[in-house]
Amino acid sequence: MSDTTATAAEVLAGKASPKPIAATVAAVHTALVSLPAHPDLIVHGARGSHDHSDFCVVRVVTSEGVEGFGEVSATPLWSGEDGVSARHFIETVLAPALVNRPLAPVAALEDLMDDRLAANPFTKAGVATALWDAYARSLDVPLAVALGGPLRTEVPIKLSLSGDGERLEQVHAAAVKAGFAAFKVKVGLGVAGDLARVALARRLVGEQGFLGVDANGGWRRGEARGALEALRPYDIAFVEQPVERSDLEGMAALRDLGFPIVADESVFDLPDLRLLIGADAADVVSVYVGKAGGPGRAVELARVAHAFGLQSLLGSNGELGLGAAAQAHAAAAMPGLTTDLPSDIIGAHYYAEDILAEPLPSDGRTVRLPPGPGLGVRLRDDVLARLH
Repeated sequence: MSDTTATAAEVLAGKASPKPIAATVAAVHTALVSLPAHPDLIVHGARGSHDHSDFCVVRVVTSEGVEGFGEVSATPLWSGEDGVSARHFIETVLAPALVNRPLAPVAALEDLMDDRLAANPFTKAGVATALWDAYARSLDVPLAVALGGPLRTEVPIKLSLSGDGERLEQVHAAAVKAGFAAFKVKVGLGVAGDLARVALARRLVGEQGFLGVDANGGWRRGEARGALEALRPYDIAFVEQPVERSDLEGMAALRDLGFPIVADESVFDLPDLRLLIGADAADVVSVYVGKAGGPGRAVELARVAHAFGLQSLLGSNGELGLGAAAQAHAAAAMPGLTTDLPSDIIGAHYYAEDILAEPLPSDGRTVRLPPGPGLGVRLRDDVLARLH
């Protein structure tokens, strides 16, 4: 494609800008994929367990024959969406609206999806990822470049620890075997059990090990302060979503305890972020590709947060390989990504198998941008065949 655009090397070096493309969206295809989580790493939190994923994979084809891929990483307990609902809405609502539309700017297609389908951000995110992937591949540049980066080429990551007693020890041992050295513990399940769980996790991780807690909004405002005071001896690095998502006042009131507060469930989109900023309720925002509605909007959320002095990290809904690749590229392009708190890009490790032909480059401590244009990854042949 060197006849229509600057070379990838020139763009990456900042010596040229990608030239416009004239492609349109020619087709949108979907396939359902179900994969079990690695049995030793299953997460149990205040919002339930994540022991498998029934997700929807998306393939976009442009009028120039370029393909782009995405993943609807949706779970009913979390978003009210799943692979079946996503496939239905993509095939009956979104695809008919997108076909024959110009591929660029992708942001215009994201707005069009909002006009045609209310809510369902994870469903839209899967389609948006495929559109961005096709756009970046059309330009012959990595997705992180198309998103305005990369500001970095690797991102530190952490893994959730959950369960009690021997179960937590089992999860930790499996995580260490996979290379992880930074962790967060699932709390918000009853303060007494939370304290015992964190105490055991601290013993397993070691005095100098990185350890935060994630309540998933499971604490009531009245018990959150007492729980955090009791956790102080365990040198907690951060507290994620200590109270229910709408209780921004309660979250803001906890900031005087000195723990960095991470907002997760409280922020899906820009209106949510505006409320969080107005309430001065957090130090860090956990940005998801899925919650935001796609990688472009995830980067935009981080950009706005950064402008108001808030840092961001890349949060997880238990993505498969395509979703994890989108996470990595978004994180690479996000202004204000915190270097103090690792992100949650765990797709290369969390499942018993992967939908990618080769896993995302990750050693458990960091995830690195894969080489090549677009997402830089390739689906397994059997999964790819289902999308044709």
